[in-house]
Amino acid sequence: MSVADPPEVERLSARLRSGTRAEHDAAQGSGFLDALAAGRLPREAYADLAAQHWFIYRDLEQAALAQRTDPVAGDFVRPELHREPALAADLAFLVGQDWQSRVVALPATRAYTARLREVAFDRAPAFVAHHYTRYLGDLSGGQFLGPAIAKSFGLNGDGHRFFVFDGIRPAAFRSGYRDRLDAIVWTPGDEQEFLTEVSEAYRHNIAVLADLKERWT
Repeated sequence: MSVADPPEVERLSARLRSGTRAEHDAAQGSGFLDALAAGRLPREAYADLAAQHWFIYRDLEQAALAQRTDPVAGDFVRPELHREPALAADLAFLVGQDWQSRVVALPATRAYTARLREVAFDRAPAFVAHHYTRYLGDLSGGQFLGPAIAKSFGLNGDGHRFFVFDGIRPAAFRSGYRDRLDAIVWTPGDEQEFLTEVSEAYRHNIAVLADLKERWT
């Protein structure tokens, strides 16, 4: 660390993890994901989760296309992260080739995607907030959830491609991602918008899991 670098606890990534621990724990503690991973729910419940993810990532990755030339947000647009193609393949396997005419966005998912369309297409701090919340979650807890779901439902490649990031080493990527966050020179207003929107993103994710839990448990 150079003399100009802030102490670890003062870095944005560290303050972010500390400040959103309660929201993170609430998302992990919804009960739906645990029940799914343990095989206590039908395969249709997992397909429903994949469908809600598809609606979310479709809009998030459209926002990424809009933000790819932004001097801040563009640094986080990495095509190897994109999940929409993997989710489409998963849904074709789990639901059928006509899956797009059969999947339905739950109310919380509709609210989530409306928020993405409202803030993520033209506001870099908001885009990075939603990007961080989703993709770093996928590269953290998702790396444990994916194999558990595959085991519970007897999947071997097909049906759980969402959890597989080809060409990415999750631990190294997460570290580099946090370094990029820490390197951003935010205005105070932009940093506050980012932090506020991370909490908003967690709130939407928790609501989606609550809707799924109500539907399937």
